[in-house]
Amino acid sequence: MKKLAVLFAALSVLLSDVMCAVTAYAWCDMEWGGRYLGYSAPPETALIHAIPYLFGIVLCVILAVVFAKKAKRKA
Repeated sequence: MKKLAVLFAALSVLLSDVMCAVTAYAWCDMEWGGRYLGYSAPPETALIHAIPYLFGIVLCVILAVVFAKKAKRKA
């Protein structure tokens, strides 16, 4: 159980890094597209890309805590 807790904790950190990269890329695309290509949506709409990642991060953190508690009880 300890290995699963560490795995899900590491996965939540990895997901947060990927979320930041994807959202920043989408923000820049919307910013420059609005200036030069005529995008009609504001750059703030790029934050929508973060929502699925947030759900995944919260789920991984919850699973890491549950597995850590089970590992502690077992020991």
